[in-house]
Amino acid sequence: MYNLRASLLGFMLALGSWSAMLRAAEPEPFVLTWEDNILTIRRPPEAFPQIPGGAIRVHYIEAYCRPGSTDRDWRQTTIGHKTEIVGGKQGSSHLALRCTLKDGVVVDHDLRGLPSSVEFQLTAHNPTSHESSVQWAQPCVRVDRFTGKTQQTYLEKCFIFVDGKLTRLPTFPWATQARYVPGQVWAPRHVDRNDVNPRPLSRIVASNGLIGCFSADEKTILATAWEPYQELFQGVVTCIHSDFRIGGLKPNETKKIRGKLYVTDAGIAPLLERYRRDFPEHVAQTEETGH
Repeated sequence: MYNLRASLLGFMLALGSWSAMLRAAEPEPFVLTWEDNILTIRRPPEAFPQIPGGAIRVHYIEAYCRPGSTDRDWRQTTIGHKTEIVGGKQGSSHLALRCTLKDGVVVDHDLRGLPSSVEFQLTAHNPTSHESSVQWAQPCVRVDRFTGKTQQTYLEKCFIFVDGKLTRLPTFPWATQARYVPGQVWAPRHVDRNDVNPRPLSRIVASNGLIGCFSADEKTILATAWEPYQELFQGVVTCIHSDFRIGGLKPNETKKIRGKLYVTDAGIAPLLERYRRDFPEHVAQTEETGH
């Protein structure tokens, strides 16, 4: 009996040590700061490992957009807005932001830094007596530091999924004609082609709502997705976009939107598994269309 108890105690101690090691091995949650419309995502200074390039910068939010944007002057598409911090704490894992649009719409953003992702929970509300035409919005993820590349060279580090497979950019065919060039837009089937970014629009329909890139040493992946989403976009300031969809707001209407920014060294298969858990609606859409 004594030997059995000793063995059980030894097993429990070993299990406790193993659990403690696993907890210690888990990365520290990302910390967030927001200033001058730039969201900065980083690890605490003492954390290991750090993000490749030190930090990720996101123009948050770059623009809120009206429909009919595909072939129109960009200044006529954007709806002016102002963003302010309304909760959380700078340099912590939680920030709350509020965007107030010039047409009266209010979008509240709850941002949470997690060990391998940042979670975005948005509430868009129209408190006015008139309908808002706000159709979609742009969080612009800057990836120059992460990829170690410039605007001219970062394209090969970026990817989307085509026919279920990770596909490095540029995709083929690559669209080159639009009101503004360069860049590339991939719209899901349910989005009107008149309502996307006025950059070259690919005839390719991506297999899912993920867009991402590899770090300079190819060991870490950065990817982002939103639900609902309007488009995927490779931009012109060393950036990638998954632009979220609002779809207009009637008087007193409220809509919920959510997003994720993933930073992981676990590989593509685990990333896809997490994405499918986080965005089951995208999986259902893919099954319905066969893409």
